[in-house]
Amino acid sequence: MKAVRHIARHAAWSVLFAATAALAQQQPLKIGLVLPLSGPYASYGLQIGNGVKLYLTKNGDTIAGRKVELIIRDDTGGAPEVTKRVATELVTRDKVDVLAGFGLTPGAVATAAVATQAKKPMIVMNAATQGLTLKSPYIVRTSHSQPQLSEPIGTWAAKNGIDKAYTLVADYAPGIDAAAAFKKTFTAAGKQLEGELRVPLQSPDFGPYIQRVKDAKPQGVFVFLPPGDAPIALMKAWSERGLDQLGIKLLGTGDLVDESVVDAAGKAALGTITSGEYSTAHDSPQNKEFVAAYEKAYHIRPTYMAVAGYDGIAVMAAALKKTNGDADGDKFMAAVKGLSLDSPRGPIRIDPDTRDIVQTVYIRRTELVNGKAEPVEIDKFPAVRDPGK
Repeated sequence: MKAVRHIARHAAWSVLFAATAALAQQQPLKIGLVLPLSGPYASYGLQIGNGVKLYLTKNGDTIAGRKVELIIRDDTGGAPEVTKRVATELVTRDKVDVLAGFGLTPGAVATAAVATQAKKPMIVMNAATQGLTLKSPYIVRTSHSQPQLSEPIGTWAAKNGIDKAYTLVADYAPGIDAAAAFKKTFTAAGKQLEGELRVPLQSPDFGPYIQRVKDAKPQGVFVFLPPGDAPIALMKAWSERGLDQLGIKLLGTGDLVDESVVDAAGKAALGTITSGEYSTAHDSPQNKEFVAAYEKAYHIRPTYMAVAGYDGIAVMAAALKKTNGDADGDKFMAAVKGLSLDSPRGPIRIDPDTRDIVQTVYIRRTELVNGKAEPVEIDKFPAVRDPGK
């Protein structure tokens, strides 16, 4: 008799569990997208958000049986306390299942504790400081880290005729990370770093810095500046002061020649050598389809941030399909580790140990292609991890 009652109870619990799971699957999948949509970094939020929306347009607005509800919030980008507050409201008031977005590192770092306390998956789609995923066990990144891009170009420069170089970077964490990573691989190859310059993050006057570089006459200058007005101003100052005529190579990461930057910089960007995970010139059927769909939908060119948003939601969908739609933080993170996908940028994988992206880093030279400045791939480093781990 006891055995019968035990079996009956077990059957009842199984039915209740199945019903609860089915009910959870019927609930909307709430994604809290935290993006800079106003202020100097609004283009970041625009591109990331466009990438997320394009994925849903192409693949449908249902993931693992759950209809997606995007809740988009503006954090302005420049104030980490605002990012943290917005993310907290999304968790406590809007009851989101997943946090995503995060245009700049300070805001992502500030939000890490929110994700940890709430046990919510946090998909970082841009913020690039090395070791970011160590800030919370619930963070996964689908963009890049600065050292992941800067170490390869240091290696490439040392092998391609540059024996003496300068670094010139924005004076904040990603810029400092980028300069240190370039220096590490460049000097490890026996080459010499002639000088290191840091410029203010906001509205720097490049004139005095460019003059110092011109006087030193290095063979190359490695630059990291966040996309926007600063790279355009630097490239124009570089050209106006004739550094290109002196044969000094302008080197950088993909941020320097983001599609929105090269469109504005025009001929001043030509000849720039950069390392990056994506450009619209990447030659693959998947990327051609992506670029065509993006330009048709938004009437602008996609940047690497758009692809990070697109891939971020793709990674989310793949993980949730493995959990049958269950967005529980621990189950989600177990499912996301080791995921491999084909992206418009090429093959990507989520490192199971660090939850950071593993991807090909391309070396590109900016050239005119069909009348447009494009970073055209000339070399590559496959399966690059964040070296900060």
